[in-house]
Amino acid sequence: MAFTTLISVTELAKHIGDPAFAIFDCRFKLDDIEAGRRVYYEAHVPGAVYAHLDYDLSGWKTGANGRHPLPTPQMMNATFGAWGISADTQVAAYDDQGGGMGASRLWWMLRYMGHEKVAVLDGGWQAWESASLPTESGIVMRPPTTYLGQPRPDMRRDADEIANGHFIVIDARSLPRHRGNEEPLDPVAGRIPGSRHHFYLSNLGSDGRMLPPEKLRAKFQSVLGDAPADHCVFYCGSGVSAAFNVLAMEVAGMPGAKMYPGSWSEWIGDPNRPVARGD
Repeated sequence: MAFTTLISVTELAKHIGDPAFAIFDCRFKLDDIEAGRRVYYEAHVPGAVYAHLDYDLSGWKTGANGRHPLPTPQMMNATFGAWGISADTQVAAYDDQGGGMGASRLWWMLRYMGHEKVAVLDGGWQAWESASLPTESGIVMRPPTTYLGQPRPDMRRDADEIANGHFIVIDARSLPRHRGNEEPLDPVAGRIPGSRHHFYLSNLGSDGRMLPPEKLRAKFQSVLGDAPADHCVFYCGSGVSAAFNVLAMEVAGMPGAKMYPGSWSEWIGDPNRPVARGD
């Protein structure tokens, strides 16, 4: 059985030590970029490799391509190969935001490179701990392979494509950031003009797990209206939490949503691009 969206702690626990599975710890804090690595050293799911958002899941910054630019396909292939991922590897990723931070970014990147067998741990690290499942400390490395993925360009849209107004653009950031009332991470507050709003953490229930498909579907339909899923593009601050909305759309049975990887931090890299604020 292949896991392509979510995997439960019960299912993942069955595959600890399974060479066909590769597990990745993607915990990360935007305001302390080594916090995730520190807690990983202390305790993680057995066999999990640490995936650093800045160093492993991001490319080179130019000053105009956002805080977490998408790596080139060559860079992604090199990273996935160094991590021991092959074409038939089942990948499982987790973080401590239910999947809404680094785990869904890794999920999206692998899917973008044509790898279908990748899933996010439902409930994340907290669900694993709550289930009193085993952990280990220290560093894990896997034997390297050669990974030869090919990008799927239709999964993404760039700033120019968004600016032409042919897509429904949806902001995954918090409502105060969407309105431009605050901006803790980027130098300009506001949103892409015309963009709608769906906060990525609203995909989670009170237990920290993904909402049932029917509830997710109702939430997304209230934002999309009659528009098909493949006409929407999600963005956030830097192309991380937006991936969680793409994942949630898949769980909801609404596949085909796109992502703008550069997101807000890239959008404002060009002072000629318009900015909207307020309600």
